[in-house]
Amino acid sequence: MAWTVTYDLDEFRAAAGGFLRARPARHTTLLTVVSSLVAAGSGRYGDQPPVYGWWTGAGRVEGAFLCTPPYPPLLSELSGEAARELARTLARDGERQITGVNAGRETAETFATAWQALTGAVSGVEQAHRLYRLDGLTPPDPAPPGRPRAATTADRDLLITWCEAFARETGALRGDAAAQVDDKLGHGGITLWELDGRPVACAGITRTVADMARVALVYTPPELRGRGYAGAATAAVSRAARDAGVKEILLFTDVANPTSNALYQRLGYRPLEDHLVLSFSSASSASSASSASSASSASSASSASSASSASSASSASSASSASSASSASSASSASSASSAPSASSASSAGRRDPEQGHPS
Repeated sequence: MAWTVTYDLDEFRAAAGGFLRARPARHTTLLTVVSSLVAAGSGRYGDQPPVYGWWTGAGRVEGAFLCTPPYPPLLSELSGEAARELARTLARDGERQITGVNAGRETAETFATAWQALTGAVSGVEQAHRLYRLDGLTPPDPAPPGRPRAATTADRDLLITWCEAFARETGALRGDAAAQVDDKLGHGGITLWELDGRPVACAGITRTVADMARVALVYTPPELRGRGYAGAATAAVSRAARDAGVKEILLFTDVANPTSNALYQRLGYRPLEDHLVLSFSSASSASSASSASSASSASSASSASSASSASSASSASSASSASSASSASSASSASSASSAPSASSASSAGRRDPEQGHPS
């Protein structure tokens, strides 16, 4: 049992392609990243050459990974032995800086534990995602006003603006927004929801690989949220994929976002598995950050205590007024928060996709 590592994409596809295609839903991000590399070349994600590898056990491929710097290695589901051996293999190679890991929860945690034992690096959760698979599509009823249409190059500037806004809000997209939009436009991979001739939301989808495609980049501008446009766009792009014969239609959500998780389940998506993007930092960096945080907290507490003591006399005479004002303000804020749409709503969280810490 051993890892074979290569810089040759064709060699990787020949060796591990069958393994990845045998379970396309579980290997969705690996497959779509490989598809993008084939279409756009090895520089698709950065200047450094990608590296690939596969784990052979019992005479067959039983695991795979790829790494496209500056993104963390992307791993298939691995046995504990394979995950630990991959950590050893990558730790021996000083040419690449491993900044984290992107994989299913159990594999990510096993790799991170091994990496810490080898290097002393401390891991932290950068993103937590849930992978969903479409069961039976249930479009919004009633549907919001408007209609779907395929995006074209005439929409490019708007889509780049939306892609950049999506990245700022979610932190889920990295890299060149224009390249990512061009990649999706190149295969008809963006559907717009349009109202009176004006685009009000979008939903993207990856290239179809092994009869699988993944919804990605679901976005509605903040001023247009709460009207059902994101759900309608997602349903439209999902229906188009289904009508085109795609057998497995997937999407990732941010585990911490109940709005998007509820929306996609209403549309007919069902949970498949959880993924983690973990980031690595040196133990000294983590310790320094912790110490700085503790010192800041202690200083703040001391300052607050001093301020409280100094102002206690005047506070007594104004406590009643301050309490009344605070209560009124809190009530008003709570009411506003309840009625305002969330900035991290389903409209901008459809793809906390590795493209989850990794664009695909």
